[in-house]
This record gives sequence, structure tokens and C-alpha cells, in this order.
Amino acid sequence: MLFITANRIGDAVLSSGVLAQLIETYPDEPVTVACGPVTAPLFADLPGLERIHPLIRRGRVGHWWDLWRSVRSRRWRVVADLRGSLIGLTLGAERRLMFRPAKRHEHRVEELARQLKLGRVPSPRLWIAPERDARAAERFGPDTSPILAIGPTANWGAKQWPGERFAELVRRLTAADGILPGARIAVFGAESERAMAQPVLSAIPADRRLDIVGLAHLLDAAALLKRCTLYIGNDSGLMHLAAATGIPTLGLFGPSPEWRYRPWGEATAVVRTLESHQALVTAPDFDHRKQDSLMGSLTVDAVIGAAGALLARTSPGTRPVTDGPV
Repeated sequence: MLFITANRIGDAVLSSGVLAQLIETYPDEPVTVACGPVTAPLFADLPGLERIHPLIRRGRVGHWWDLWRSVRSRRWRVVADLRGSLIGLTLGAERRLMFRPAKRHEHRVEELARQLKLGRVPSPRLWIAPERDARAAERFGPDTSPILAIGPTANWGAKQWPGERFAELVRRLTAADGILPGARIAVFGAESERAMAQPVLSAIPADRRLDIVGLAHLLDAAALLKRCTLYIGNDSGLMHLAAATGIPTLGLFGPSPEWRYRPWGEATAVVRTLESHQALVTAPDFDHRKQDSLMGSLTVDAVIGAAGALLARTSPGTRPVTDGPV
């Protein structure tokens, strides 16, 4: 089975349900995954994994030629191309699932199900090896108090809720009269995003601070997220990773469309700016490459209200998860 998927973390997570459904249908087929080098770690613990082919960009099409040369000699049981390339059409395959993007008002997961004619909507799925799970349990220790996970970073500035508001949010949620009194706070992000996360880290008392910024492997982060009580973060790949673990996940939205990229799953919710996505991105001076935060109209009170409603709705999930599959 050849599975060609995204080079961005969020899109790769959202596509993982397609792979899970194919593995369920073809349980004995070895799997080759082709994806960007950033997303490759997501599939490291996949049962039946034969190999991962990193799509390392070389000009406009060089990486696609590399992949084609690597896989052309084999006849595949299934080729699932979620990147809309032409490679799947040139390979010998019993079954082809070819994605062609279309402009429709639907979530990415629903779009995949419709385009690939899957019959049922494939919820994202993560595969985490038992030894990785055990390391995560050891890192968080035997303390069974709630853990609030925070994702204060994003891949462009306009999507970032201000760090000082995250700091106030953490303080109020974990205060004696908050919804997670005395909770430990785990802050997640890439090492390159440490400056974005620092205002939040600095605001957390040392005895309750869990600094997860810069954790090398995505699945290590997922194994830790799985043990958290609640995740709150900007629209990002990390948000989708948290939702895929099954923990209550609240996404903060502004200049990105929640109807398209909200966290997927029953234990998820979104809260957004007063302005619509469209209003923000069509402003005359909008430039996502240079833009400062456009999340200013989203108040701490609004986020606390949404977090409380989410936890009330998902009460069985308000306890830290310690084991079991994701």
C-alpha cells in the first residue's frame, strides 16, 4: 500500500483516518508512506510500516521524480494519493484513491471522505508504540492532578493569540476558584517557537510548569498530550495532534476558517474572534507573511467560557489518560 500525504502537520493528522481505514480494509498489506520530512515522524510507529519516503523538496517537481523512481517498479494493492499529484495514475495498482481539491464549504476530513468515496468519514488516528507511551508516563510522573496543555504558537503571527492573554488564561483556569484548580501546566511547541511560548512559560510557577517546547518527536508530544486533561491552543498542527489523541481540545480561531480546519472529534470545540475569518483576511492591509496578531477581539473571558462548556460536555475526559490506544 502506498499512502501519499501532506507536508504540514495539521493536514497529515487530518488525513490519518484515511490510512487507518485502508489498514482496516487491507490488514496484511505492508505500508509505504510518502510525506514531508516534518510529518514523517507521525507514522513512525505505524503497524505494518515498510518504509517512509520523505518528500524533500527539489525545485518544482524534483521530489516527485524521486518518489516515482522509488516506487514505479512495484505493483501496488492500493495507491492513495492525497496530494493530487499524477504519480498514482502512472503506477500499477489494483485500487487508486486520487484526491482532487474542490472549493466547497466543508471540513478537510469531510472533503477527504467525499473525494475518495470512503463511505464513512475517517476520524484522525495516531499510532503510539507502548515503549513511547511508557516514557511519557515516566516524564509526567505519578502525580494524578489535572494537566492543562497549552499551545501558544502558530505558523504565522496573525493566528497567534497574544502571549499575555494565554498567561492570564492559565492563571485564572488553575486558580483556586478556576475550573482546573492547582493543575500543572504543560506548554507545547517547536524549539524554533520558544520565543513565542516564553511569555506563557515565564508566567507559570516553577513547581507547576511542564516545559514541553522543543520535544524532538511528534509522537512523543502526542503521548504526553494524551495524558492531559484539556488542551487550549491556536489553530495549528499541534491543535490537530491534541484532538487526535482524544483529549478535550479547544481551538482558538481568527484569520483562518474554523469550518475548514476546526479540531476534529467529539471532544472538541472552537472559539473565535468577533470578526469573521473573511473580514480579517480581506482587510486592505492584510499580509499573512508580516501580519501581527489579529486575535485581539478574542477575550480571556470568552476562552474560559468555552473551556468550561467543553469540559462540562466531556466530563469522562476530564481525568488524565494514562494508557490505552489512541
